[in-house]
Amino acid sequence: MKIILSLSTLILASSISLHVCAQTKKAETSAHNLPEKNLYLDVHQLTPGKVKFEDVAAAHLKDLAVEKKYGVHFINYWVNEEQGLVYCLSSTGDSSSIRKTHAEAHGLLPDHIFEVTEGSAAALIGNKNLFLDIHKLGAGNVTAAAVADAHKKDLAVQGKYGVNFINYWVDEKTGVVMCLSEAADSSSIIKTHKEAHGLIPVEILRVKQGQ
Repeated sequence: MKIILSLSTLILASSISLHVCAQTKKAETSAHNLPEKNLYLDVHQLTPGKVKFEDVAAAHLKDLAVEKKYGVHFINYWVNEEQGLVYCLSSTGDSSSIRKTHAEAHGLLPDHIFEVTEGSAAALIGNKNLFLDIHKLGAGNVTAAAVADAHKKDLAVQGKYGVNFINYWVDEKTGVVMCLSEAADSSSIIKTHKEAHGLIPVEILRVKQGQ
């Protein structure tokens, strides 16, 4: 009787073990098949002077209504009405998913899509102008680690010029770096970058940020 009971217990334990292993393997396979999420900044160059922040906000809502269909998560966006520029930050498996989302949502396709690495975000103060400054350092001339080091130098100097750096994004492939900050004016940002590390942006855009 004891032998039969022991044999039954062994069979039951083996069955449970096989079931757990099968479930674990299934979970690992499912996780393996999930697309890796990358971070992207896509840029829309629209007609200068014809872009209204309210219209971009409406288009963004349409993106949000479609994004799950293509596995995209839109994080934020920034608008420069004067030059007709719109920057959208999102995470997804590949850049084609962003194009598909925009195409179905409102038909406004981005002119450029940068795959980026971002820094650690700081809080908005909210009592100054918001700027996006662009550095074009050339393909293969910049690494995320080097930009992180330069950003630390910016943070060490920013208080002197009344600047508050919020975050930055770097595309190592193209050598493009974009920095988001609050400041009284664009010259304060230039002075901070110049003293911190000498890398002056090629363009500084005053922007409005989405909610």
